Amino acid sequence: MISIIGQSMILVALISAGAGSILAFISAKKDSAEGTNWARRAAQLFAILLIAANFLMVYALLAPDFSVGYVAKVGSTTVPTWVAVVSLWSSLEGSILFWGAMLGVYVLVSVRDLGDHHPEHLPYFLGVLLACGVFFTFLLAGPANPFTSVPNPLTEGPGPNPLLQNHILMIIHPPMLYGGYVGMTVPFALAMAALLAGNLGADFVPRLRRWLMIPWIFLTGGIVLGGWWAYEVLGWGGYWDWDPVENASFFPWLTATAALHSVIVVKRRGTLKIWSITLILATFLLTILGTFMTRSGVFNSVHSFTQSDIGPTFLVFLAICFVAVILALAARMDRLEGGAGVRDVKSREAMFLLNNLFFVLFTFVVVIGTVFPLLVEAIKGVKISVGSPYFNAMSVPLGVGILFLMGVGPALPWGVASVERTKKALLPPLIGGVIGLAIALPLGLTNGWALATCFAGGYTLVVTTQQFGLGFGRRGLMGTISHLLGPDRQRFGAYTVHSGVVMIIVAIAVSHTMRSHSETTLLKGDSASIGPYSLTFIDVENTVEPHRRVLAARIAVQQNGQPIGELRPAINHYHTQREPIGTPAVRVGVLSDLYLSMMSYETKSGKLGLRAFINPLVSWIWFGTLVMVFGGLLAVLPRRQT
Repeated sequence: MISIIGQSMILVALISAGAGSILAFISAKKDSAEGTNWARRAAQLFAILLIAANFLMVYALLAPDFSVGYVAKVGSTTVPTWVAVVSLWSSLEGSILFWGAMLGVYVLVSVRDLGDHHPEHLPYFLGVLLACGVFFTFLLAGPANPFTSVPNPLTEGPGPNPLLQNHILMIIHPPMLYGGYVGMTVPFALAMAALLAGNLGADFVPRLRRWLMIPWIFLTGGIVLGGWWAYEVLGWGGYWDWDPVENASFFPWLTATAALHSVIVVKRRGTLKIWSITLILATFLLTILGTFMTRSGVFNSVHSFTQSDIGPTFLVFLAICFVAVILALAARMDRLEGGAGVRDVKSREAMFLLNNLFFVLFTFVVVIGTVFPLLVEAIKGVKISVGSPYFNAMSVPLGVGILFLMGVGPALPWGVASVERTKKALLPPLIGGVIGLAIALPLGLTNGWALATCFAGGYTLVVTTQQFGLGFGRRGLMGTISHLLGPDRQRFGAYTVHSGVVMIIVAIAVSHTMRSHSETTLLKGDSASIGPYSLTFIDVENTVEPHRRVLAARIAVQQNGQPIGELRPAINHYHTQREPIGTPAVRVGVLSDLYLSMMSYETKSGKLGLRAFINPLVSWIWFGTLVMVFGGLLAVLPRRQT
């Protein structure tokens, strides 16, 4: 019964999306308000049905009802409740269904937000949005149908991928990432609507910016939560390894960040309209490329799904979207551009444009490094790999440049600036860069690019602090805070984001270049040292849970001769997985983390294989992300006039 109800919901949603999209485009051509209203109702029905289908699948997973195809694939009676729920996005069909639910939420909220404010844009917006909905609902109705019926169901299933059962972060990491990926459909539809309507007016830009910022916040959180998950689960001591699927989430983040900056220029100067629209459209195309990479099985990654038949379908959709974007730009771009343009290379808008070019080049570098091996294999049949050395060599200079321009741009005025004014704006923050070096050098940081990062971070932090303090002399402390959190909170939010970025980039540079590690084999009572820490192997504990067996090592830790507690790295044996999966133990510190990973344990000899790391400043990456997300939430709020 669940299968029949679920498939019926998907089919009606597909019909609603298709009919609504066609009706919306016809209404745009005929300027029919009544037709647009019916298209809006179709969008709402589409959204409600997809959301309801997801709740139905969650019910089936919790039951569990093994007569439903997807439940038979990933369900189990032995897993905890939270694992049963996250099974919804643990495999291909469920992930597409969850994508549909997220798209449904975005459709409901964005259609309500747009309302009747932009009648010339609304039908085009609905048409594009529902056309995207047609594709994903088609997947659910056909090649990725989660509601297939199992004629003779078993009484037990395999459960989801053990990697997805191994940490509580799997509750929030995928939804955050989906919130970013799926949410990029809304600014894409708005940008296409602006192109097709031939109008990107001053009243439309804030709404476009807000709907770009919302998925950007989710994508930012999702990417870093993925790094945190890798840090807490995979046991190799790091948080980012330029994995192809990690890179796939980074593509659209880079172009979306560039678009957010260029949209500010559109708002302030009325120029860079086509550039901003192009960046937004490219961001959506990159999300589809990233989704293809994740769900086609063409890349070998701990993040990707197994080989599937929907890869070619995604490529067709990507090609259709690409052609539609090119045709829309060619037909309408001449109707949008305006404004005075960039008149002075010493202006803020010039630096924003240069910053954009760095982001685009960064995107190009990562895309080429990720996709090139796949192209070589497809053309020549030869497998090659592009690893961390390439990405680090190319991305580090670009990252340092972006960080420095984050300080230079806001320091400069809009429009035209004299040489004297430019010097007055750019020279004083150099003291921040010098302070950054003065802190880094005594701590033993010797890598040239890491030192450059500290210099750029110090420079940008001074400029950001100056921007926070604008108006302090006139308003005083409380008046300035009230103004920043009130009518000026969007600017306050933007510079809060910049503060978080400084923390993250500097922390990445330091943690990458100053990390230390060692590997050792211990018997009970043996000790090993790493840095100021002494590690003593006490014993192992064997715990049996319904869905796994956990073998944990008890390690007593001393720092500079003083006991500071125990850490318990573990190895987990899942009933459905031949290979064990480790769970590192991390002692988080303000300046550094002590990270222990259990590599092996020989029962007969009692030998423990242990890997230990000292990772400096890693906690500042997670804290910096919180700062970025908080700043983004402030910036996304509409500006109130006082």
